[in-house]
Amino acid sequence: MSTPLPPSRSSGLFRRKSLDDILHNPPADADGHSHGGGLERHLTVRDLTALGIAAVIGAGIFSTIGNASHDGGPAVSMLFVFTAVACAFSALCYAQFAATIPVSGSAYTYAYASFGELAAWIIGWALIMEYAVGNIVVAISWSDYFTGLLEGVGVHVPVWLSMGMQSAHKHYNEVLELMQAGKPLAEASAAQLEGYNAWNTAPVLPGGLRLVIDLPAGLITLAITALVYVGIKESKNASNLLVALKLVVVAVVILVGAFYVEPANWSPFAPNGIGGVLKGVSAVFFAYIGFDAISTTAEECKNPQRDLPRAMIYALIICTILYVIITLILTGMVNYKELAVGDPLAYVFNKVGVKWLGGVVAVSAVLAMASVLLVFQIGQPRIWMTMSRDGLLPPVFSNVHPKFHTPSFSTIVTGFFVGVPAMLLNMDLVIDLTSIGTLFAFALVCGGILIIDPHGQSDARFKVPYINGQFLVPLVLALGAALLLLYNQAGIQEFQTALSSGYEEGRHYIPMLVFFVFCLVLAWLSFRKRLSLLPVLGLLTNLYLMTQLGINNWLLFFGWLVIGLALYFNYGFKHSKLGLKKVTTSR
Repeated sequence: MSTPLPPSRSSGLFRRKSLDDILHNPPADADGHSHGGGLERHLTVRDLTALGIAAVIGAGIFSTIGNASHDGGPAVSMLFVFTAVACAFSALCYAQFAATIPVSGSAYTYAYASFGELAAWIIGWALIMEYAVGNIVVAISWSDYFTGLLEGVGVHVPVWLSMGMQSAHKHYNEVLELMQAGKPLAEASAAQLEGYNAWNTAPVLPGGLRLVIDLPAGLITLAITALVYVGIKESKNASNLLVALKLVVVAVVILVGAFYVEPANWSPFAPNGIGGVLKGVSAVFFAYIGFDAISTTAEECKNPQRDLPRAMIYALIICTILYVIITLILTGMVNYKELAVGDPLAYVFNKVGVKWLGGVVAVSAVLAMASVLLVFQIGQPRIWMTMSRDGLLPPVFSNVHPKFHTPSFSTIVTGFFVGVPAMLLNMDLVIDLTSIGTLFAFALVCGGILIIDPHGQSDARFKVPYINGQFLVPLVLALGAALLLLYNQAGIQEFQTALSSGYEEGRHYIPMLVFFVFCLVLAWLSFRKRLSLLPVLGLLTNLYLMTQLGINNWLLFFGWLVIGLALYFNYGFKHSKLGLKKVTTSR
């Protein structure tokens, strides 16, 4: 198979790996995996699709969909479609890369072949944030659902064993401030009182600290990590089972809920306009970030070049249809203003008197969260393993267990990296922070296709359909600008006011200004070089979604990248196998 990857470079920050180097470190063929304790190939297209559904149908459908519906009304169903289209552009690009480079590493490996080593490190570091930090959120959410479920059946978990130390200490101090100000405890929120009680009733440790930990979050992380460590076959069996149970519950919710829909609740369809709909973009997109995790399992697929592209598209289509239907059911059963709750599915069925289904939903949410945790705990070690193979991380990260055929050390480190913070911390910004890392990965993958195959000439088993963007890209951007002028005058006025109000207000729109400049540059490049339309649209939509996440998230993201770059220049650049190969051949 000849693939139009750009020529490899073996020196400098932008040194690129050739396809031959990628496929032989280690060999990506099935025979190469039968010797020397390599990874084992067990995954079929059904298993891969299930992994994608397991990752996508999780916190989004059981919790964040409520707040998004509250902000945008029934029109949030269209936001799911818009986000799915944005993801579809990225999924097509992922699929072509997976068919071209069937090895572990996901966007990290794809960036190494297209943009070079520095970009590969940056995206690998961003994926660490996406998977590990995202899983901290999932573990904490799982703990909340699980302890709530136990309370429902009469089993009480002490509050100091179900809350992170950071949250408890913060709420304890807030209640103390209220008391010192002479205000009644009635003014404290339920969360503040819970944290105060947790800190007061917890055992005292040496130094005055209190033993306040979210034990269920730590235990579920430990259990999932152990399952992933034991083998990919066991992990995929567990994933398939959890997904089957989850889909059955979602089907029941749809069928029963349809009888309680009142079409009057769908009017007005977009009560808060486009701004209200887009307000939920980070929460909605957070629901979709899982499909890229499929590509990390390339070396454990029986036929990665055929099955990975199919699984990505299948998972995206199935999940989008389910999200749109569930959103319409939710907003049809009750008024959208009532949906700003943490458990919207259980809430609406309790509201209409179908309490038994509310209980089923609560059980299903626990299973759904566990399946999300499973998929990301599978993905993260395989990225570390691939980075270690390239010399960018210490060699121990690429160790493969001789019996279980899994990246053993990386799996254990991932467990600690997720489990310990989940037991102790309160992560407030992680959903947006995880989304910005994911969108960055998606944007680089779309851009990578424009580098390796800008005119759709690859003979890979799957490739992004080529549509000449010479005139279409400028036309699409002009149409978008016209619609903005016609239907979002309030947003334009807010934008102009912020820019004229000084740095403090205007800084929040810096990402949008950069995006506008990028649109003009990409329109010119598309016209001049006849770039493929779909990857360009994927790049633009992902970058636009990044502008909606706020300047504070951008600052945190850049801070994370600075830490990563410090590690790269102090270790990765010096130990890079591609760089050492250049030194060896030049002697």
